[in-house]
Amino acid sequence: MSHASVTFIGLGAIGTPMSQRIAAAGFAVTGVDPFEAARERAAEAGIAAVASIAQAPADGTVVVMVATPDQLDALVDEASAASVVAGRTWLIMSTVGPDAVRRAGERLTSQGATVVDAPVTGGVARAATGELIIFASGAQADLEGVAEVLAPLGAVRTVGAELGQGQAIKVVNQHLCSVHIVAAAEALALGESLGLDKADVLDLVGGGAAGSWMLADRGPRMLLGTDAPVTSTVGIFVKDSGLVADAAASVGADVPVLAAARERYLLAAAAGLERRDDSRVIETYQHEAPQG
Repeated sequence: MSHASVTFIGLGAIGTPMSQRIAAAGFAVTGVDPFEAARERAAEAGIAAVASIAQAPADGTVVVMVATPDQLDALVDEASAASVVAGRTWLIMSTVGPDAVRRAGERLTSQGATVVDAPVTGGVARAATGELIIFASGAQADLEGVAEVLAPLGAVRTVGAELGQGQAIKVVNQHLCSVHIVAAAEALALGESLGLDKADVLDLVGGGAAGSWMLADRGPRMLLGTDAPVTSTVGIFVKDSGLVADAAASVGADVPVLAAARERYLLAAAAGLERRDDSRVIETYQHEAPQG
């Protein structure tokens, strides 16, 4: 589908490589981000960007990678005011929770749009290589209609026909991610308290029954200092663990393990680590207060 138009909203750490892959597949991509620094980074990556959806082409698919439910609501407000909603497919790939995507879906479809719920998992590295997992929900015809846009990004896992089901699976996914990162941090800190070297602990247990993907991925960065490379921030898990807690509360589900993990992200954020790599949650287990 050479030169078909795509408006990509949200040029953050994961959004920019996603937009690059869509462009490389032959789509005419216009990025949208209110932050000038983000637009400049996108331009350096070969993606022309504007500050508002009102300044982007008024046709073609809209891919949404905003950070929060409030930002999604604001985007729908802006697009509605600019009359650029109708006749387009809106592909919501942000992690915003079931309620937010249903709310946005109702507003967008009432104005003549088609909406697909398709949050992703895999992080920045897999965004760059096109190996994300995409949890997609929506009408079958609508999913087929966005297949060419999604193909460069990763593997699509169809969840169901209703908006919000993709977000629901992402909530479960983020429950496990939230818990596994904190569990890895706690275990490495425990090993150190027992007089072991954290690197040795990681090497000795990582390949056995106690290993996990998060231990293997985040563990090496937990061995580094506060300035460890950032691939996903503590702040993201403050947000995502909150979405999990809210979704659980809405259906009366008991999630005490998630609640304990969430407390660690909140402690890390309070210690000035919100913009640090999420592996730095290990600093909440240090005896002395971490330095922000």
